Parts: sequence; structure tokens; C-alpha cells
Amino acid sequence: MFGLHAADICVLLLYLLAMAAIGFWTASKIKKSQDFFMPRRFGKAMMVMFGFGAGTHSDQAVGVASKSYSDGLSGIWYQWLWLPCTPFYWLIAPVMRRFRAITTGDVFEARYDRSVAVLYALIGMLNLSVNIGLMLRGSGAVISASTQGQLSANAAIAVMTVVFVVYGVAGGLAAAIITDFIQGILTIIFSFLLLPLVMNAVGWMDGIREAVAAERLSLVAPAGITSFYIAVIAFNGLVGIVTQPHTMSNCAAGKTEMEGRFGWMFGNLIKRVCTIPWCLTGVAAIVYFAGREIEPDHVFGAVAGDFLPKILPGILGVFLAALLASVMSSCDAFMIASAGLFTENIYRPLAPGRGQGHYVTVGRIASVVVVAGGVACAYGFRGVVEGLEIFWKISAMMGLAFWLGLFWRRMTTAGAWATTLIGFAVMLFTSDIAFGERGIWDFNRHFAQYLPQFMLFENKLHLPWQMILYLATGLIGGIVVSLLTRPVAAEKLENFYALTRTPIGPGEQVDRPCTLPEGAVVPERRNILPNTSLEIAIPSRTSVIGFLVGWACVAVIVCVVYLITQA
Repeated sequence: MFGLHAADICVLLLYLLAMAAIGFWTASKIKKSQDFFMPRRFGKAMMVMFGFGAGTHSDQAVGVASKSYSDGLSGIWYQWLWLPCTPFYWLIAPVMRRFRAITTGDVFEARYDRSVAVLYALIGMLNLSVNIGLMLRGSGAVISASTQGQLSANAAIAVMTVVFVVYGVAGGLAAAIITDFIQGILTIIFSFLLLPLVMNAVGWMDGIREAVAAERLSLVAPAGITSFYIAVIAFNGLVGIVTQPHTMSNCAAGKTEMEGRFGWMFGNLIKRVCTIPWCLTGVAAIVYFAGREIEPDHVFGAVAGDFLPKILPGILGVFLAALLASVMSSCDAFMIASAGLFTENIYRPLAPGRGQGHYVTVGRIASVVVVAGGVACAYGFRGVVEGLEIFWKISAMMGLAFWLGLFWRRMTTAGAWATTLIGFAVMLFTSDIAFGERGIWDFNRHFAQYLPQFMLFENKLHLPWQMILYLATGLIGGIVVSLLTRPVAAEKLENFYALTRTPIGPGEQVDRPCTLPEGAVVPERRNILPNTSLEIAIPSRTSVIGFLVGWACVAVIVCVVYLITQA
């Protein structure tokens, strides 16, 4: 049935039923809205797998394998763009936890005002809809290719959507974290299962080196994915990572700051390791599919469809269950994060004083609406790589307002609006915008001919230059407008920065987001530049050591890939 053995179908059904059962079991423990959106009760192991599971999904494997099949080893940077950012997670996580927020929108309201929180909520929900659509599109492509087209991508998208909506809407973030622990293990299996099979078929690296040009086996390509490209997209990623809505739950659902630090950084380092087999599978596919016509987005699924059914009945089912795990473990977290944004930052201020059950119900309805937007995006993208690039850009839109507000006291509410809207306008203006095959606007057709050659790649505005344009104009616009408008009230600023300086106490409880618990002692301001309006704190010993350990792990991962491919 649908190109699958009966054993494969049994494995898939058992897995889907188990995930739904966890959601309903967790639902019985929800008593108030915070239990649904931000339960702060998980330890390091759960947070590591949550950090890994929420940030790792099958569309990334599809995108990396697709780009590696097209461009060679340098395609790994389509996920490794986050690799240089990962050590910074150790520094970011405790700050996010200290905000005592339910959503990142709460942080914007605490720093600026409610209007900026609403702006963030709208952009955050758009961001997550795009990301959910990207994940569904990528996983649908894998399933369709691995079953030789007998199970359509559209049908696969429908099944996945129903299951993660059922358990996510029922159990909230707790269900997402518990299922992510299981699904994270399956995702690791999914990541490494195909590699030895396809590598053995092409003669391992010796066979690849004989058949593939040397420049395609370089981590840095001579054109396209160059050092400049890598540096810019990594910087863009660091700007935007703090305002991806699920980042708050990655950092703040643990018991203490250390759970968030440990879980977010090391969970994502596991993901960086899993990126390696995705890339090598794509590179090996250059040799394996030589002489055959194949869509780059279908490479990962086609390899699975060629090898797994020959091993043992049910193995393809395990692979597909792991694939579903990788996408659903992220979709559920994104769905709950977006529901939290709508409920806490848009709906609750308009309808205060309602019962806790009322807000949980609103959150559940918002979850379904955001997922519907994600399904529309899944059908609207022209390809997985294009969808991934759109996600990168939207993620950075409010990142500048966050960082400027965190490090510069003079940043104003008007400045936050300006930096976001100017960046968005420049990003849209310099894009090729389409829905499916229907073109809406194409910057390159009208203006590429007037740009200097160094800003172009294949006669189009090169992606890193587009990022530089919208980041630079947004930054300058935000600074200029802030200097020309009234500062945020001093008392509001003191309350905001007191949050960032005050560590989380054992068993700490707060009644309202972004407030300190009763009796909390705020440490003195210890800044690198104490007599300025800049807020750059002197890092603690724990921060420095963890940051350096993160960079050591990054260096080891890069060296391992280099040795594998060049030795």
C-alpha cells in the first residue's frame, strides 16, 4: 500500500498513535495558561533533547542534501550557518530565562511598549507559519521520493499536520518537550541511517574523490558559498536567533538558567553533528545518481527508497517514523510558541480578567490557525531551499530591535518600529516574490543590471548582499530615529535591566511575566563601559568557560569533516 510493506505501515501507525496518546496524557496536567505555554520544570536531559528536537527537522536534511548534491560539500553551510552562532547560545540562554517571560513578546513590551510586542507577535507568527510550511514541504518531498511517488507529498503533509496538531493542541509545550525526547532519538537514527548504505555503494570517499571535482569537495566554494557568504549568513542568523519565537521556550522551560544553557547549546551541537551525514549523503548522491535525472529536493528520499526496502521489511517504516519525528518535534514547539504570542501579547491585553481555561482554549484555536497558514506556505513554496532562505530573512527582522534594546539604553519605541519596518521594506523590495508559480515582484528583473558586479551571483543580487542591505538600513534607521525621539522612561529601563542582572533563584515563582519575585535582590550594575548608555555586562566565569567550550566543540566538528573529506 502506497509503496510500503505491511510492516512499514504497522511501525508508522504505532508511532503516530503513541505520540497522540502522550499529548492527551499531558493535557490532564494543564491547570493554567502557563502550564500550556511555558512549564518551567524540565531538567538537562529533557532540555538537550528539546533543544535538539525543536531545532532539527527533515526539511533541513532535504535542504542540505539538495544543496550538497547541486553545489558539493559547501552545501553543508545551509545548516551550518548556525554553527558559529552556537557558542553564543551559552551566553543568550540565561538572559532569556532571567526575563521571566512566557513569550519573547513579553520582553519587547517590558523594554518598549505593548505596540512593539504586538508587532513582534505578528511577525513571529508569520515566521513560524513559514517555518512550519517549510518543514511540511521538505518532509513531504522525502516521503514522496522514498515511496517512488505512490504516497503523494500532499497526503503526507495532511497526515503529519493532523497528528502534531492533535497532541500539541491537547498537551501544549509539555507534550512537545516529552515527545521531543523520544523524537530526538529517532531523528538521530534518521540522520545516520542512510549514510553507510550510499557511501558503500559509491566506494566511500575514495570513490567520491575519483568521480567528483576537487573544488566540489571543499567546505568553502570558489564561487557561491564563499567565506564572505558564510560570514554574512552566520551573522544574520545570530541577529535573528533571539527573536525566533521558540527560542524563549528552548531557554526558559528548564528549572534554572543552567538547564537552558546546557540544553540549548549542547542540543544544537548534536544537530551540527547530524548535519554531517545529511551533507555527505548529498555528495555521495552526485556519484550514485550520475546519469539519472533527479530533482535535488528528492535526493534524500530517493536514496532511502532505493536502499531501505532491500534490507528488511519495516526498516523504511522506521526511517519514515524518524522523519515524521524530526518534523513534528519542531512543528509542535513552533505551534505552541505562536499560540502563546497571539494569546499573551495580542488577545489577553484586549480581553483581560478571563479564566485560565479561557486563555488555554484561545491558545489552542490560535495553534490551528497558525498551522493552517503553515500548510498554505507548504503549497506556496517553489522549493525547500527557497523556503529556507525566506525563513532566514524573516527571522532577522526584529533581531536588531532586540539587540539594540538589550545593549543600548537610548533605543526608543519609535526606533524599534523604524528598524523593523525599514528592514522589512528593503528585504521585500530586493526579493523575488512569488506564490507557487505565480510571480508577484522580481527585483532582479528590474534592477540587477544597475548593480556593481561584485554584488551579483548568476546575474542576481547575491543573498549575502541582500542581507547586508536590509540589516544596515534597518540598523541606521533605528539609531537615527531613536536619537530624534523621546527616550523610554528611566524607571521602565531600570526594571528591564534589573531583570537581566538578577539570577533565577531555586524554586522561583513569579505571578506576571517580566517581573521580579518578591524579595529579590538586584545585583549592582557591572558593565564593561560603565559611564555610557551601553549595557555590556562583565561576563561571569561560568559564561566565559562555557563559551570557550562551545568554540572548542565547533572547531572539533569542522576539523572532523575536513579530515573525513580530505584525508
